[in-house]
Amino acid sequence: MKSLMSKINPELKKKLLKESQAPFKGLRRVFWIAFAGSAFLGLFIMLSKIVGGNEVQQNNLLIQLGACVLFSSLLFFDRDKKDQVS
Repeated sequence: MKSLMSKINPELKKKLLKESQAPFKGLRRVFWIAFAGSAFLGLFIMLSKIVGGNEVQQNNLLIQLGACVLFSSLLFFDRDKKDQVS
């Protein structure tokens, strides 16, 4: 078993170790980007309705703002550790 581990390419070993520590990270980030984009698009549409003179319920506007903040922060905190500034 030890000889098999020594034959693995170090880059592949590092990549597999990273994936085992945070599985489905790429898929998770795709979802965070899609959800954040949807929230920002909804907020943009609501703000354009307000500018156009239509009334928008305050609860719906707060939900959109909350979704924008939530999904943006999830995307921010799900980034790689190497991207963080020390």
